[in-house]
Amino acid sequence: MTEAGSVRASLRVRTLTWLQSPAVARIAAVAIGAVFLAAAIQKIADPPGFAHEIANYKLLPPAAVHTAALVMPWFEAFCGLALVFGPGRRTAGVLVVVLLVLFVGALGTNLVRGRPVDCGCFSTAAEVRTPEQRLASMRLAILRDIGFLVLAAVSLRAPARR
Repeated sequence: MTEAGSVRASLRVRTLTWLQSPAVARIAAVAIGAVFLAAAIQKIADPPGFAHEIANYKLLPPAAVHTAALVMPWFEAFCGLALVFGPGRRTAGVLVVVLLVLFVGALGTNLVRGRPVDCGCFSTAAEVRTPEQRLASMRLAILRDIGFLVLAAVSLRAPARR
C-alpha cells in the first residue's frame, strides 16, 4: 500500500470511529430532537394552517387531514423531547427516521408529479412564491431532510439513559 493510500485508510478508520462514538451520537440526538421540537411548536400553534399544508400534498384522504394536523405535531414534539432528554431515545430515534423517510417521500411524490407545495415543516405561513420557486424549495427540503435522516441515524448509536 502506498503512503497516500495508508493515510486515506487511516483517516477513514478515524472518521468511522468518531461517528460511532457515544458522545457524537448524544449530540446528534439532541440536535435532531431540537429540530423536531422547533418544527412541532409552529404546527401546534396553528392546527388549521398545518391542516391546509397537509391537504395541499393531496396524499391523505380529506377526512384524515385534520386528525393528522392535530396528532403529528404532538408526536414530533414527544419524539423531540425523548431525543433531547433521553428516556425512550432509541425508540424516538427510530420513529424520527420513519417520519423523515415519509417526509422525503411526500415531498418527492409531489416533486415528481410537478405539484409545487410549501413544505409546512417549520412554518404554516404561506409565502408568495412562483411554482418554480416552490419546486426549487422542495428540492432543498428533500436534501435537508436527507441530512436530518443521517443525523437521526447517527443518534441511534446514543446509549440509553440510565
